[in-house]
Amino acid sequence: MWPDEDIKTAFTAYLENVPVGNSQNRDWELFQLGRIAAQARLVEDFEELYALQHIRGFTPLPHQVDTARQVLQSLHGRAILADEVGLGKTIEAGLIAKEYLVRGLAKKILIMAPASLVLQWTREFNEKFGIRAVAQKKAWMWTQYDVLVASLDTAKREPHRSIVLGMDWDLVIVDEAHKLKNPRTRNWQMVNQIPNKYMLLLTATPIQNQLTELHTLITLLRPGQLGSTAQFVVEHMASKREAKDPEALRSRLSEVMIRNQRNDGATTLPPRHVQAVSLSLNDQERTLYNGVVQFLRDSYEEQKGNRISVLPLITLQREICSSPHAAMTTLLKMRKKAQSPRKIEQIDELLALCQNVEHHTKIETVLQLIEQLGGKCIIFTEYRATQDFLMSMLYQHKIPAVPFRGGFKRSKKDWMTELFQRRAQVLVATESGGEGINLQFCHQMINYDLPWNPMRLEQRIGRIHRLGQEHPVAVFNLATRDTIEGHIVTLLQEKIRMFEHVIGALDYIVGDPAFGEKMERELLDIALTTNSDRDLERRIADYGERLLERLNSGGTPS
Repeated sequence: MWPDEDIKTAFTAYLENVPVGNSQNRDWELFQLGRIAAQARLVEDFEELYALQHIRGFTPLPHQVDTARQVLQSLHGRAILADEVGLGKTIEAGLIAKEYLVRGLAKKILIMAPASLVLQWTREFNEKFGIRAVAQKKAWMWTQYDVLVASLDTAKREPHRSIVLGMDWDLVIVDEAHKLKNPRTRNWQMVNQIPNKYMLLLTATPIQNQLTELHTLITLLRPGQLGSTAQFVVEHMASKREAKDPEALRSRLSEVMIRNQRNDGATTLPPRHVQAVSLSLNDQERTLYNGVVQFLRDSYEEQKGNRISVLPLITLQREICSSPHAAMTTLLKMRKKAQSPRKIEQIDELLALCQNVEHHTKIETVLQLIEQLGGKCIIFTEYRATQDFLMSMLYQHKIPAVPFRGGFKRSKKDWMTELFQRRAQVLVATESGGEGINLQFCHQMINYDLPWNPMRLEQRIGRIHRLGQEHPVAVFNLATRDTIEGHIVTLLQEKIRMFEHVIGALDYIVGDPAFGEKMERELLDIALTTNSDRDLERRIADYGERLLERLNSGGTPS
């Protein structure tokens, strides 16, 4: 029971705010509402979350409620939410924001997200939490609405920047906060200057390149928490990505960061079933593949010892396992830069082979899979040319499909997602197009071609294997026999065992671009310095074992 004095105070405050002309409506029911509002404001702790009484259409999972309570109770509203992909960081942020709003501790709230996710955040806050969030579009909107969702790219430009920095924000939420890893960037400096009482930084990859990035993020929340950068390096870093005392650093991080993982019992997701679909190239495809590999080996040998970029070679090696259409794009670029008549002649021969391929084994397999699976399916490819080719073939076979890629504006991405959910059977997405989208209404995925970085493959699967998924997830990885692609599938699924064991344990390298780039170069070197498929298989298997051994021993793969 609340003290009579508190009830009297609440009742008096209520009467003072009700117009005299409405005195006949001052009944007990309305008084109760006033009392509850005053009661919420008088509560000193956050043991009971009033936000749970105001959510709509869903029930938060225990780890989400625990995270919100921990942020409110012990972290005082300033925290990094670093859950793994798909565990509901947006829900946690919504619970925290709603709790502060209900208690009257926050009114002005700013959410900054990638442009492609602005509308998604707006919908989540309105539909699930009853928070009247508005997507910022014009400069005048900053001062007219209390809860705004905007892109950081917009906020940091004038005239928006001056307006945002001139306002007092109660709560600032930054999604994809790993993009603030460099304190010299305009993004970091902008966020650092926004006046705020509470701040949440959301990222599944709090570290991408080195441990100092953690220091940079924490400085936004609590300057001096880990000392100066120099002090942090001396006290906590054995190398740029290895802690002197991991347990001690983890203890310090717990004062400002919360990370829930799939394998620690934070949540129970439906099972995922990953299957490698092994294919045999037809004669035309095999001739083209062998011709490209020989061309790559010759080019690689010529470039050894030079400072010429091997990126085009990596790209072409991967494209030829995707489709002739993708390979032609790089071959044409190489032809423009080629200087020797012999090189031009080789490229012309390969282009002719690309055009001569009449039947495409992967496409035929995809069409068979879609027919067998029924229901909705996402197809991931690395390359725009392959995406266009897939769309054309699906259209010819009267399979309703929509494309999805990074170059689309956020309104078009939302439109494509809605079309996929309501009308189309297939969504054909590129790597960049798959960032930040939630597609739990689909539970089937075909990886038409594979990234060589296991983290990126996990991020793809995370688009459908996430909270809200109600069905077992089926993933099919297409791989052609007797090519490097076939051995990469074995490496990713068996040697690294990423699907069951690795992802989630690699706190310090998840999403690390340096790791991915190094892995691609090492695999290319193996592929182009090996003369037989059996030897290629052996060397990639050995590479996987060495990598797995280092990961399991707690080291980094570099």
